[in-house]
Amino acid sequence: MIKILIIIIVCWSFSCYSSDKHEKAASTYSFEQELVSDTLKWDRPRFNERKKERVQMVLKDIQKSRYDPVTDKKVLDAMKAVPRHKFVPSFYQNRAYGNYPLPIGAGQTISQPLIVAHMTELLEIKPGDRILEIGTGSGYQAAVLSELTPYIFSIEIVRELGLNAIELFRQLGYNTIKVKIGDGYEGWDEHAPYDGIIVTCAPEEIPAPLIRQLKPGGRIVIPLGKVDRIQVLVVVEKDHKGNLKQNVQYPVRFVPMTGKAMEK
Repeated sequence: MIKILIIIIVCWSFSCYSSDKHEKAASTYSFEQELVSDTLKWDRPRFNERKKERVQMVLKDIQKSRYDPVTDKKVLDAMKAVPRHKFVPSFYQNRAYGNYPLPIGAGQTISQPLIVAHMTELLEIKPGDRILEIGTGSGYQAAVLSELTPYIFSIEIVRELGLNAIELFRQLGYNTIKVKIGDGYEGWDEHAPYDGIIVTCAPEEIPAPLIRQLKPGGRIVIPLGKVDRIQVLVVVEKDHKGNLKQNVQYPVRFVPMTGKAMEK
């Protein structure tokens, strides 16, 4: 039986920083990596502040969710490691580890931890996979993804959001995430093909460029549907012949994909 989980996922903004500074950071993608015994190693920041709250959030609301609990240990560990409170305005700090979206200004919210964890799990990420995220927003989802592989490429269509995400990643030490300001409908050809693509806004149809940039054997996790209706979360798998298979998960509600997607 399909479990109903309605989530409103929207982007949000911090105050704007210097454009020149951010754009320089956006063009830089460097990190130390070491391949030892087939194991890829990379620097991942660690935060002791409010760690117990993160662990409790995972144990209570993600691992034991009454909807669709997340069981992948790597994903659970990632959710424990990323400091959600760093992606939440100071006014809502006391609620940063609740299992719900939070207002963060401009009528927008940071997404629910459970949906972040579940979408991450559905990607089935392996270390060394190249992952494309459409919709950087606050940066929280990208930070979680970067716990599983260093090759994270994220696109944000709202310039200010993209610049702010770059600065936040720099401050927190998420140096393996590369952010581009542009239309996510077009994907990011420069770094394709991707083992996985995650979309945090809803088009009515799967953008053709994303299908093209997905590796055979890869998968896209994407909400599909019109903005005025309940959308569905879908996992799209691409076989080695280029054929697609769609697996519907459950109803969701995301903000619409803008840019070129609105012209379709």
